[in-house]
Amino acid sequence: MTTLDVKNRDVTREDLIDFVYDEVRMLDFGHYDDWLNLWTKDGMYWMPLDYQQEDPIHETSLMWEDQFMLRLRIERLAGARTFSQKPKTRCHHVIQRPYVDRIDNEAGEYLVTTQMHYVETRLDEQILLALTATHDLVRDADRLLIRQKRVDILNCDAAFGNIQLLP
Repeated sequence: MTTLDVKNRDVTREDLIDFVYDEVRMLDFGHYDDWLNLWTKDGMYWMPLDYQQEDPIHETSLMWEDQFMLRLRIERLAGARTFSQKPKTRCHHVIQRPYVDRIDNEAGEYLVTTQMHYVETRLDEQILLALTATHDLVRDADRLLIRQKRVDILNCDAAFGNIQLLP
């Protein structure tokens, strides 16, 4: 799967919306290496533990994963000896049209917010999460990259089992 080419032009509202749709499609179809290539080297995936949490560093989060942890998660999912993933976990995102909250072509910074339902399934178990994803994107020469993705689960204060994939 290819990513959006924004070489020699301003990023548009539609480019940002397409980026989010492309990202969830990569996750739904298991194109994890393509998905990892959407991130900056210092990109962070954040899933707060509390409603309207402000600080991922000094407060406990459900997930606060850097590139090393994201790659480790993906390698574990793809591993031939990961017997807990036989059969593999699958996911499906049902997203609303993303809101483009900021376009700053001069600085190369963009903010997009998307409400969605996320379904994860393996064998007879299925979880459904209602969530809001906020993509903090930056321009890197001819493409967009994720600097931070924040995923706020609607009932974040509930008890959860393992979330294997990434909403």
